[in-house]
Amino acid sequence: MRAVVQRVSEARVVVEGSVTGAVKDGLLVYLGVDRDDSEADVKYLVDKVRHLRIFMDEADKMNLDVGHIHGRVLVVSAFTVQADARRGRRPSFEAAAEPDRAVIFYEMFCDALARTGVTVERGSFGAMMNVHSVNAGPICILLESRRAF
Repeated sequence: MRAVVQRVSEARVVVEGSVTGAVKDGLLVYLGVDRDDSEADVKYLVDKVRHLRIFMDEADKMNLDVGHIHGRVLVVSAFTVQADARRGRRPSFEAAAEPDRAVIFYEMFCDALARTGVTVERGSFGAMMNVHSVNAGPICILLESRRAF
């Protein structure tokens, strides 16, 4: 499981002209589910996202997590996060889970993150989405449940 985590001052997802999820002062998470993911991968990434200290404290240091600032998290399903572009010029998506499996893990991730006490907004799984965001910093961090960078 991979996540691209962005610190945002605002973000929203629009599907067919309607906003399906929106946050201010929080995180935008693009989540890609791997075909071999398990509940352990969900648990690992939920913990990382929830406790990632990328918000500024009083000393202007990145020391606070999204809960400390009473922020929200917008989670967008994005199988393209699983892309492998090491060979050739067209990315391969072989590592990405099939949609029927991916939706289960996407929902599991969102539900588990919400149980940690933060408000979770969602994109629309499988839909063509327009994602609007204002990155704060910018801060963009790539997380992966099984492989090191």
